[in-house]
Amino acid sequence: MTKRPSAAVSAGAATPPRAVIALDVDGRPTSLSLHGTGSCAVILGPGAGGSRTQAQLLAVADSLDPERFTTVLFNFPYQEAKRKFPDPVPLLERTVAVVADHARSSLRASRVVLGGRSMGGRMASMAVAHGLSCDGLAFLAYPLHPPGEFDKLRDAHLGDIKAPMLFLQGTRDEFARLDLLEAVLERLGSAATLRLFEGADHSFKTPRGAAMNSKQTEAAMIAALVEWLSGCANASRA
Repeated sequence: MTKRPSAAVSAGAATPPRAVIALDVDGRPTSLSLHGTGSCAVILGPGAGGSRTQAQLLAVADSLDPERFTTVLFNFPYQEAKRKFPDPVPLLERTVAVVADHARSSLRASRVVLGGRSMGGRMASMAVAHGLSCDGLAFLAYPLHPPGEFDKLRDAHLGDIKAPMLFLQGTRDEFARLDLLEAVLERLGSAATLRLFEGADHSFKTPRGAAMNSKQTEAAMIAALVEWLSGCANASRA
């Protein structure tokens, strides 16, 4: 299913987290922040060049009902250490699993939705494809391929995922050529939902003269995510 949303009101200034928690991932320190106290944990990882304090992730946390959701934003170990290059993929996947386990065991989350920006979402999807349990996956700009390298698709594992998936994508995303992305979603069938944002790039920025400016586009993207998460939380109660 593909939808193109209308403009929405942009989120305001970020609210500080209720807690910041240190974690160990196979001997490597990292941290997560908690936003809200709800029983459905929404765990979001940052993009490769970002951190858990990315403005877009904080805006998502501020937009979710804090009595219904706990938004968990985390760093991968290399981000915690302020290093430039990502950790090996197994360690990135392991980090997602450690954070998910913390949500279930320490936060007592009854439902867990995984995802994140770009690489963060992709690592969550790989962890789930390799056996990690979740109630849904939300991708804020899934990196289907490196820019311009259309023969290097990162989709082989997605068919192994049984949980519902939401793809939030700009139509000008240089990491996801639209025709290639739509072909992947067609293969995934009813498990995957695609929400498109006209003229938006990988960061949901739009060019001058677009129907919605960058601020409006980001707000519409977050509104679409909030709507989907509410449905996902309801469905997972069944």
